[in-house]
Amino acid sequence: MSIPRRLIPFALLALWACGSGGPEQAAEVSERSPNIVVILADDFGVGDIQAHYPDNKIATPNLDALVGQGMSFTDAHSPSAVCSPTRYGILTGRYSWRTRMQEWVIAAYEPPLIAADRPTLPGFLRDNGYQTAAIGKWHLGWEWAGDQPSRMTEVRNGQKTLTWDYTKPIEQGPTARGFDYYYGVDLPNMPPFTFIENDHVVVQPTAQYKYDPDEGVVMPKGFDGNPMAPGWEFDQILPELTKRTVAQIHERAKGDKPFFLYFSMTSPHEPVVPSEQFLGKSGIAPIADFVMETDWSAGQVLKAIDEAGIADDTIVIFTADNGHSHYTGWEDLWNAGHRPSGPYRGHKGDVWEGGHRVPLIVRWPGHVAAGSESDQMVSLTDLFATFADAVSKPLPSGGAEDSFSFLPAALGRPAESPRTTMINHSNFGEFAYRDGPWKLVYRLGAEDLEASRGKATVAELYNLDDDIAESKDLAAEKPDIVKAMTQKLAEAIDRGASRAGQQGKNDGVVRYDVTQRVRWIDAAP
Repeated sequence: MSIPRRLIPFALLALWACGSGGPEQAAEVSERSPNIVVILADDFGVGDIQAHYPDNKIATPNLDALVGQGMSFTDAHSPSAVCSPTRYGILTGRYSWRTRMQEWVIAAYEPPLIAADRPTLPGFLRDNGYQTAAIGKWHLGWEWAGDQPSRMTEVRNGQKTLTWDYTKPIEQGPTARGFDYYYGVDLPNMPPFTFIENDHVVVQPTAQYKYDPDEGVVMPKGFDGNPMAPGWEFDQILPELTKRTVAQIHERAKGDKPFFLYFSMTSPHEPVVPSEQFLGKSGIAPIADFVMETDWSAGQVLKAIDEAGIADDTIVIFTADNGHSHYTGWEDLWNAGHRPSGPYRGHKGDVWEGGHRVPLIVRWPGHVAAGSESDQMVSLTDLFATFADAVSKPLPSGGAEDSFSFLPAALGRPAESPRTTMINHSNFGEFAYRDGPWKLVYRLGAEDLEASRGKATVAELYNLDDDIAESKDLAAEKPDIVKAMTQKLAEAIDRGASRAGQQGKNDGVVRYDVTQRVRWIDAAP
C-alpha cells in the first residue's frame, strides 16, 4: 500500500521516532511540515482537567478525550504566573522578566512588550512557509492612535481616561509580530470593549460600558464609562472566538501551505460570563460553568481539525497561561470538593507551584503515543524550540534565548533533555529557580508588594520530590544548596539566555535579591 503524498513526512518522522531513521533523512524527503495548533486557556488550573484528577468535580469530556489521544506532560509550567508575561514567553521563547516589565501585566493602552526587531514564533514559522493566524486574547500591547502615544505607566491602567482615536489603525500588534491574520480582543476585561481584526477596530466603540454586577462574576467595575461597541455582550466573546477559530481551521485545511494557529482563549478568565447553554450546568458556581464552556470550546477546535481531515497532519497543544484564579469563585470550588491547583500550593499570581504549573497535552496521531505521560520538565517558552525541531529548522540567531525542544520526549525517543533547570516568575516579580527536584524561591521580604519595594527578598528552598505541597522550607538546613542554586540563578539572569553557548542581553537591570521599586525598569544602556 502506498503512502499518501501529504503523509510522507509524518511517516518518516514516525520511523525516526522508532530509531529507523535520522533527522537528516526526514528533512531531506519531507515535503510538508505539520500544521500546528496551540490552544491556550486563560486562568485554567493544572487541576481543572478531570481525566488528570478524577476526584475533581467539573466535567471536562473534550479535554478528557484529548488526554486519551495524546501525551500529558506532568511537570509543565508557564514562565510566569500571570497573563502577558507568559504570552511573551510563548511567542518569543524568552523569559519576560528580561524585558523592562518586572511585575503584573500589560495595562490598558500600554505599548507592545515584544520589541519590533525580536524574532517571534509566528514570524519564524511564516519565514519557513507557514500561514500564521491568531484568534483571541492578545494582551501584549499595541500602539494606539490618540493625542498622546501609548506609554508604560506606573499607575495601573493610568491611561484609561485618555482619549483615543479608534477609527485609525492600531499599530504594532499581532500582524506586526509575525501573524498573517488576527481577530480577537485585547483582553476581555479591559477597554475598548470591541473586537479587533488585524490592525483595526471591527465595530466602533461609540457606546459606554455600564457596570452591572449581575451580568457576571468580577465584572470590570474599574472601567465603568469606558468605550464599548453598541450591544457588546461579554458572554458572547468566547463563542464568537471559537466560531472564528473553527472557520480558520476549515479554511486553512484547504490550502497548500502548513498553518500555525494560536487560539488564545478568554476563559475562564474574568469576567466570568458563561453563555446561556452553560450557565448553571455545573451545579457548582459560574466559574465551574465557565470551565465547562472552556472545555467545550477546545472540543470544537479539535472537532474541526478532525472533520477537516487533517488530524494526522496536525500537532495540537492544549495548555494554560498560568494557574487558576483565586478571586473568581475559588471558595465555591473548594466547598464542592474541586481542587483547581490539584495537590499544589497556591494559585494564579503565585511563585508557588499552583501559580505556574499548568496542564500541557500534545496530540499528534501516529507520532505521539495516545494516553501517555511524560515527567519531562517543560516551560512554555519551549514551544518555540519544539516547533523549530518539528520543522527541522535551526532557531533564529539572537532569539528564543530560553527555549528548549521537548519534541524528543513527545515522540517517546530516549534522549537526555537539554532542560534541567527553569526559572518562574510571580505577579509580584518574585523568582523561583528549579534544578531537578530542588526549587529555590526568592519571595517578598514584607507582608505585601508595596511594603517590600526596595527591600531584600527572602530565600526559601523546597524538595518537590519529597514535598510537592512546598510545606517545609529547607533553606536553613541546606545552605550549600541555596548558595549553589543562587549562583546558577544569578548567572542565568546575567547571561541574558538559558541555552548553552548563547549570550543574550536583558533590557534592563534585573534583580532577584531585591524587590523592584518600579514595574517598568529603566532600559539598559
